Amino acid sequence: MVIVGGGTAGWLTAAVLSRAMGKSLDIRVVESDAIGIVGVGEATIPQIRNVNRFLDIDEDAMLRATGGTFKLAIQFNDWLRIGHSYLHAFGDVGLPLGPLPFQHYWLRGGAAAGDLRRYSLNAAAATAGRMARLEQVGSSPIAGIKYAFHFDASLYGRMLRTYAEQRGVRRTEGRIVEVPLRGEDGFIAAVTLESGERIEGDLFVDCSGFRGLLIEGALEVGLEDWREWLPCDRALAVPSAPAAPLRPYTQSNARPAGWQWRIPLQHRTGNGHVYCSEFMSEDEATAILLANLDGAALAEPRSIRFTAGVRRRVWSRNCVAIGLAAGFLEPLESTAIHLVQSGVSRLLALFPDRGFDPVIIEEYNRKVREEYEQVRDFLVLHYRATERRDTPFWRRCAALTAPQALHRKLEMFQATGQIFREGEELFTEQSWLQVMVGQGIQPRRHHPLAEELSKQKLDEFLGSIRALVHGAVERMGSHERFIAEHCAAAAH
Repeated sequence: MVIVGGGTAGWLTAAVLSRAMGKSLDIRVVESDAIGIVGVGEATIPQIRNVNRFLDIDEDAMLRATGGTFKLAIQFNDWLRIGHSYLHAFGDVGLPLGPLPFQHYWLRGGAAAGDLRRYSLNAAAATAGRMARLEQVGSSPIAGIKYAFHFDASLYGRMLRTYAEQRGVRRTEGRIVEVPLRGEDGFIAAVTLESGERIEGDLFVDCSGFRGLLIEGALEVGLEDWREWLPCDRALAVPSAPAAPLRPYTQSNARPAGWQWRIPLQHRTGNGHVYCSEFMSEDEATAILLANLDGAALAEPRSIRFTAGVRRRVWSRNCVAIGLAAGFLEPLESTAIHLVQSGVSRLLALFPDRGFDPVIIEEYNRKVREEYEQVRDFLVLHYRATERRDTPFWRRCAALTAPQALHRKLEMFQATGQIFREGEELFTEQSWLQVMVGQGIQPRRHHPLAEELSKQKLDEFLGSIRALVHGAVERMGSHERFIAEHCAAAAH
């Protein structure tokens, strides 16, 4: 196996496959120090803990090495309207009762039920700046804290490289200048380096970023452009000095033609401005970014151009694209590293022999496309369900046509308060609930079964969840204290 490109995508692929397949697979990573990596993906979702567990990576050691912090939620500011804020928190919201999901009882409670955040342990802890590794809330059925991380992605990639090289993965430094194809079937035969070295392989994994050196440059599979739904096509990234307090959540702040991320690490804050070049120049975008940092800028902003979309075939012949080479969806819900992770997991599950059975390839492409479409639809929800009409960009967003699956989901929730998860969909019903309500979508009714509970019993049910959540958060220490006790990084 030849992996083209390092970074988080290349080294995560190498680490997972070397751990899973041992010496039965000879893995070589070809990367060039002269070619930069995008490397701004510093926020993750809880699924990353599955990879760390599989690789036997100690969580606290990883956070120390990467200057990491904990992430319980994403805060969305000014998305519904200017001055409005809501949280999309990990973990459960409330508790089901009988056959009904929680939201029906919350909807029946009306204004007296209060904000959804009061029923989410993660949201309440994030708001209070608290953190604890908590499996369960006492003896109650409420599950504990579900968390992910903010970390320096380049340092995480470096950890994965060390891990992979210790398990026999070989790294070759060099720039690829040619990708010869086999005459009989058009498969990739090898990659040729600037030095003249020719590296042959059976299976090639393209982790070369936006360029898609193999999947697009050599195999020309084409990109399906999704800018009709996700019009942003530029980003600027800049680190800034760390600011107190260290929030246990990512911030996404809507701007006149896009949005700005703020990701707290121990040694710096990661910042970026994602915007649409049709409505804003790079100079304007840079000025907005720099004016909205919570610490001094530590470098010049770096410009990134992208097109939202996915390759028409992510696996073509004997080449699989993973990471940015496979497609790009802006990091509004911190899915970049997860999409690398799921791409590697699927490759492992559908690992080919030298025959490259088309059935395997078709299934891989079908599942990857399905996941990208589902993530795309969740992102479109944020843009489309807005009351903002204050700039041309937001007027464009409010007029977006919803993809068919999103349209069905919105219609169902608005009509009945019901949310149905599609197959292996990444985002849970609780995620959809928080973002739909946060973006101002209110169902016209709740399920009739929720009326079977007396008003007194309903008040007791909702009140008991609020009390359990509040009590659990009160017993937690601060996020900063938790880091200091468990995973403080050495001073940089």
